[in-house]
Amino acid sequence: MARTAPAAKSTRAQVAAPAESRAILTDQLRQGCAELVGTFALIYVGVLVLTAGGQALIANGFKDLVAVALAHGLTIAVMVSATMNISGGQLNPAVTAGLLATGRITPVQAGINVLAQLVGGLLGGLLAKASIGGADITAGIPALAPKVGLGQGLLVEAILTFFLVSVVFGTAIDDRFGARVGGLAIGFTVALGVLAGGPITGAAMNQARWLGPALAQWTFPDPVVFIFGPLIGGVLAGLLWHHVLLPRRR
Repeated sequence: MARTAPAAKSTRAQVAAPAESRAILTDQLRQGCAELVGTFALIYVGVLVLTAGGQALIANGFKDLVAVALAHGLTIAVMVSATMNISGGQLNPAVTAGLLATGRITPVQAGINVLAQLVGGLLGGLLAKASIGGADITAGIPALAPKVGLGQGLLVEAILTFFLVSVVFGTAIDDRFGARVGGLAIGFTVALGVLAGGPITGAAMNQARWLGPALAQWTFPDPVVFIFGPLIGGVLAGLLWHHVLLPRRR
């Protein structure tokens, strides 16, 4: 009997290993699913408010900036709150990049989340387009305003995303805050970003916000600005909070 004990333990370990791997994969996919749903909601609402809504939202030929800011901010507030206990409510590749740069998410989970965010963005763009009868949704794709240059656009997107990811770290990551109303603070920051930067770049602050409707419409305005601007701002904010502003992790 003593000789069979190690063999029995080895068999149990072999059985447990696949089960543990399946549990890890299931959790990773669950987080990705939450990211997909939350990002889908942001892009769907964001595109609709800019392409539908009738004349009530139009003044002097432009959509009411306050209405656009509130639509984006409220969607982020509720969806971050809804998904925070599942995936952390990232809903933005720039946020995920900031977490990855500071070791707060594994590369595998980061890859799953970013892919889910981009798929959610594409679904949001496609279904928003379908919801208005297949009409053109170019107005719902962030783009540089006339006479705004590449460098200016990069600067605005990087700074606005820096603010956004700073609020994510200060409310959802910092244990001292408690994260209970982090979604609301993050939503307010998105709304402020749209109010400040909307007339300049459209204030994407999120690669999925640009790429989803761009793919759905198959038009890609100013890709360098909307891919690298949020990435730079998100990583810089993450590094600042990780190395300077947050307490050292033990």
